[in-house]
Amino acid sequence: MSRISRVSAVATSAVAALALAACSSSGGKQEDEGGDGASGGGAGTPEMTVALVTHAAPGDTFWDQVRAGAEDAAKKDNVKLEYTADPDGARQSTLVQQAVDKKVDGIAVTLAKPDAMEDNVVKAVEADIPVVALNAGADAWKDMGVLSFFGQDETLAGEAAGERFTDEKAGKVLCVIHEQGHVGLEARCKGVANKFTGTEKVYVKGTDSANVQSTITAKLQQDKDITNVITLGAPMAMIATKSIEEAGSEAKLATFDLNDEALQAIKDGKIEWAVDQQPYVQGYMAVDSLWLRVQKGASTGGGEPVYTGPAFIDDANVDILLEQQAK
Repeated sequence: MSRISRVSAVATSAVAALALAACSSSGGKQEDEGGDGASGGGAGTPEMTVALVTHAAPGDTFWDQVRAGAEDAAKKDNVKLEYTADPDGARQSTLVQQAVDKKVDGIAVTLAKPDAMEDNVVKAVEADIPVVALNAGADAWKDMGVLSFFGQDETLAGEAAGERFTDEKAGKVLCVIHEQGHVGLEARCKGVANKFTGTEKVYVKGTDSANVQSTITAKLQQDKDITNVITLGAPMAMIATKSIEEAGSEAKLATFDLNDEALQAIKDGKIEWAVDQQPYVQGYMAVDSLWLRVQKGASTGGGEPVYTGPAFIDDANVDILLEQQAK
C-alpha cells in the first residue's frame, strides 16, 4: 500500500468516526472583529484565553467547521476563545500582534502566507506565548518556532487526487486556484500535476463569485479537451457546477474540502468526489493542544505534523456523512 493510500485509509476511518461533526455551512460566521467565541467548561482548570487567527474570507463556510471544533474544545477546556480572521496576509499578521499585545495564553494560527506572518508569529513565540499552527503552513511552522501543526500535507493530498485522476483515465484536468499566493492551494495543484501530467492551473478571484464563474466558463469554452475540473474549496465547486452547465461542457467536477452544499452535490452526482481534511478536527486539536501545553506542560506531535487528512468522500460514503450531518 502506498503512503498516500495509507494516509487516505486512516483519514477515511477517522471521518467515519467523527463524520464531520461540525459540517455547519448554513451561512458563515462573520464575527471576525475580535468576537468572543466560547468560554467556560468542565476541565476544572483555571480559565485561559486562546486567540484563533485564520485567513478565512468573509462568507467561506469551510471555516465554520474549524471554528466549531475550536469552540467545542474551548467549552470542554474552560478556554475563552477569541476568533479573528483576515484573508490578507499582512492584516492577518496584525491580528497576531494584537493577540500578543493582549497577552493571551495561547495562539492558534493558520499560515497560508508564511512570509507575511513570520515576524509577528516569531514575536509571539519570543514572548513565551505557546503557538500552534493549523490548516495551512505545513512547510513553514517549524522554522517559526511553532509547537505543532494540525492539518494535511497539501502536496500529498494533491498527489492523492492526481493518482485518482490517473486511475479514472482522465484526459485533461483544470485545477482552479481561488487565492493567488496561498502556499497551500499552490501545493495542492502541484501535487495533482505531480501524479497527473495533464493538469493545467487557472487563477480566479475567490472573493468574486462572478469572476470565478465567468473565468471557468470561458476556459471550458476555449479548451474542449478539459475532461475534469478540480476546485480547491467547496464554495468554488458550487460555482463551478454553474460554469460547467453554462459552458455546455461534459467535464466532471471534483473538489478539495466540503460544506453542506458540496456533500449534497456529491449525493446528487454533480460532484464526483471530494478530498477532505477534517477541518473540525483541526480546530478542536489546535485549542486542545494549547490547553494541554498551558495547563499540563504537555505537547503533541513529537515535533512532527499531526495529519487530519486526506480522505476521499464520494458516492460510496457520502450517505454516512449526510446521516451524521442530520443528527
